[in-house]
Amino acid sequence: MKFYMMHLMPYADLDLDYDQKFNSAWITLPNSYYDPKKGAKLYNRYLDELEYADQLGFDGVCVNEHHQNAYGLMPQPGVMAGALARRTKKVKIAILGRALPLLNNPVTVAEEFAMVDNITEGRLIAGFVRGIGAEYHAWSSNPANSHDRFHEAHDLIVRAWTETGPFAFEGKHYEFQYVNLWPRPYQEPHPPVWIPSQGSSETIDWASHPDRRYTYLQTFTPVTMLAKYMAMYRERALEQGYEATEDQLGWSVPVYVAETDEIARREAKDHIENFLNKFLRMPKEMLLPPGYLSLRSMMGVMKAKSAIGGKQTIDDVIDKGMFICGSPETVRSRLEQYQTEIGFGHLLTLLQFGTLPAELTRKNMEIYASEVMPYLREKTSAEPAMAD
Repeated sequence: MKFYMMHLMPYADLDLDYDQKFNSAWITLPNSYYDPKKGAKLYNRYLDELEYADQLGFDGVCVNEHHQNAYGLMPQPGVMAGALARRTKKVKIAILGRALPLLNNPVTVAEEFAMVDNITEGRLIAGFVRGIGAEYHAWSSNPANSHDRFHEAHDLIVRAWTETGPFAFEGKHYEFQYVNLWPRPYQEPHPPVWIPSQGSSETIDWASHPDRRYTYLQTFTPVTMLAKYMAMYRERALEQGYEATEDQLGWSVPVYVAETDEIARREAKDHIENFLNKFLRMPKEMLLPPGYLSLRSMMGVMKAKSAIGGKQTIDDVIDKGMFICGSPETVRSRLEQYQTEIGFGHLLTLLQFGTLPAELTRKNMEIYASEVMPYLREKTSAEPAMAD
């Protein structure tokens, strides 16, 4: 199993009383709540934390894309990846993702990712997403077109990475007379592609196709639903004539580890509940706008995301396996259990969440890196997971 530190870069200085006037930290929250002086300090603190993950021995660090919200301050994750490219030495840098359907020119992503891949000499992981429903509100984009635009943008980017140019591209949504990528990516035939998802069955079908076999990531989901989606990926692979490996499956989950279960719960409680009830707060119609999902996928995603509706407590998410919290022994045991039962090969931990301050984030990172990661590395390398 490989270990990554994922960062959302939230606006941790958010006035948490905002919800007395506004119903969401996304899209409709006035940007007067953002103080650039505080935001500048947060950006540099967060980059320091990701650089520290490199020193602590993580396999990778992850940034992602969200627009017009306090939940994640990375509307352009390539900026963060570029900042990390020269300041880190060993870790993979995963950009999870770019929201391809929002783009007017997907070639810019092919160029941007190729540049980071060259600067890092092959340490880039390319993440592609459709983007959650709120992004379509932010960009005034039609979610009903998102599947077609995603697939066409993906095909254009991969061709730009792998085909000798110049060549012409004529699609339904994108048309170019000349595609001739300078620079070409460092990795051959191109950087590995990961597909984060909320659980769309169409996304699982597409990512698992033998032509792609992309790593599928499930994000912030009850562990029962995680197991279902991972099993679905494996089933689709078998139906298409091959056996999926653990390297094709990943899980993103917030984790907090401290000296004892009691200390961990006490230190994490306010911050994980702020994350759940303040930063994640958005109406369902913003998360899942009409046309965004097929009926089949909508039913599955609604079931999974119903676990984060309403007011949530730390106990709620610990019980559902959506937050791993406790002593090193507790965290090791829980993660080992889930990995053995489900068989994911990439573990993306949110070690900073919501309002968790710098000193507790560093403490969390250090204990996790020294007392959890080495144990799980040894166990998962010695005992292959049983995925059935």
